[in-house]
Amino acid sequence: MSEPLTTEALTPVVPLDRSSPVPLYFQVASRLQQLIESGEMPVGGRLANEVELAERLGVSRPTMRKAIAYLVERGMLVRKRGVGTQIVQPKVRRPVELSSLYDDLAKSGQAPSTVVRLLEVRGAPDHVAAALGAPDGLEVTWIERLRHAGGEPLAIMHNAVPTDVLRPTVAELERHGLYELLRSAGHVPRTAHQTVGARAATAPEARLLRESRGAAMLTMSRTAWDAAGRAVEYGSHVYRASRYSFELSLHS
Repeated sequence: MSEPLTTEALTPVVPLDRSSPVPLYFQVASRLQQLIESGEMPVGGRLANEVELAERLGVSRPTMRKAIAYLVERGMLVRKRGVGTQIVQPKVRRPVELSSLYDDLAKSGQAPSTVVRLLEVRGAPDHVAAALGAPDGLEVTWIERLRHAGGEPLAIMHNAVPTDVLRPTVAELERHGLYELLRSAGHVPRTAHQTVGARAATAPEARLLRESRGAAMLTMSRTAWDAAGRAVEYGSHVYRASRYSFELSLHS
């Protein structure tokens, strides 16, 4: 069994900016991810326990736990009973620009339109509260929209916005993109954590998007923060893969 990676070696290479709007757990996770991808933290190695790591890096245990959970979710770490937290081969990741679908469609002249299927105030589900870094039961405005482009359905979008950040109306959501409304309310999204994936359409999704059941769907989940470091929005979207793709600009 491999020995745990030394936390002393990690301390100087995980600098934290406590004045940054980027959450501490994300700073820690991002730097550990860089070390894994560069090979400085080799595949097959084990991390020390989260208590020791938290002490060495000067963060709380919940912050360290959240950073590790983030890397587990991204497939870079795995927890094994009797072994601990082990580094595995990292998945390919493709960052995309921080923008809204409405803004992207409008800029490309594709005439976006929106049908608001649900708009209500409710307690945030556990996974949404966790993504927003908020206590369970946080009151959010829950939004479900069907977005069209050029008259055709393109995406089903679910969003949660803390009620003390924004309480949009149906009319506002039909005429404007959510990020435009956030900007108008003084909460400009500045940083985000976004995950892109793929899966097959469910029967209800296929009906709404005019696709066959089981058709390929692109998925995206995102949490966005404003310049003050406040989480202002959580989104979970499903797109028709036959009509939509994520475009990336790569530079060497």
